[in-house]
Amino acid sequence: MLRRGKGIELKSRGEIEAMRASGLVVARALAAVAEKAVPGVSTGELDAVADQVIRDAGAVPSFKGYHGFPGSICASVNERVVHGIPSKKEIVQEGDLISVDCGAILDGWHGDSAVTLAVGEISEADRALSEATKASMWAGIEQVRAGNKLTDISHAVEQAALAAAKADGREYGIIAEYGGHGIGTQMHMEPFLPNLGKPGRGPKLKVGMAIAVEPMLTLGTADTDELDDAWTVVTADGSRAAHWEHTVAITEEGPWVLTQAE
Repeated sequence: MLRRGKGIELKSRGEIEAMRASGLVVARALAAVAEKAVPGVSTGELDAVADQVIRDAGAVPSFKGYHGFPGSICASVNERVVHGIPSKKEIVQEGDLISVDCGAILDGWHGDSAVTLAVGEISEADRALSEATKASMWAGIEQVRAGNKLTDISHAVEQAALAAAKADGREYGIIAEYGGHGIGTQMHMEPFLPNLGKPGRGPKLKVGMAIAVEPMLTLGTADTDELDDAWTVVTADGSRAAHWEHTVAITEEGPWVLTQAE
C-alpha cells in the first residue's frame, strides 16, 4: 500500500521490486542506445532503438508525450545539458559527447536513468567531465539511506564534483536549476533534489522512498539557457556538459539502484 511521508511517496518492498522491473527495462534500453551511438547515426535513430526496447518489454516510454515532449529519450549533444529533442536530421560526429536520458513505465511504475556516451574518440577533457559527473552521482547514491536528510545527498554530489575538479586540475560548473527528484507512480514527484548545498537539511529519508539522483556538470559555467523549442537546455557559454542518473530506492539494507544493469 502507498503511504505518504510529508508528501513523499513511500512504497512497500513489493512495489519497489516492481520498480526494479521498470528500471531494468530502462537499463536495457540505454545499453542498446550505447551500442548504436557511433559516428554517423542520428539522434532520431537512437530514439527509435530505445523506443523499441521499451515496447518489446511490454512497457511504455515515460518521456513520449510528457507535456508534449516528442521523443522516447532526451538526446543532449555537447553543450546541451538536458532535454535535447532527438531528430533524424541530427547526426552525431566523431568526438561528440551525448547525454541520453530515458524513462519507462511498466505496470504503472516508473524507472528513469541517464548516461553520457562518447561518440568515437573524445577529448581528455570530455572524458574527465563525464567521469567526474558519474562519480558525483555515485557519491550521492551512497547517501540515499534511511535516517539521512535529503541534502546529505546534495552535499555528497557537490563535494565529489569539487574533489574531481581538484584532481583533474580544472573547474566544473555544477548545474543548480535542474536536479534529482522523487519517483514511483509518477516520473517526477516530491522531493526536488538539488545537486549542491549544505548537508542536514530537507526531509528525513525513510525506507520505501525512491529518488532519482542526477548530477549535471559542465566544462565551464553553471549558467544555462533554454532554446526556442522550450525544451533543450544548453550551457550559457557553449561549454560541454555531462549528465548521469540512476533511480535509487531506500531499503533496510541501504540504497538499491533500480536502474543498474544486472
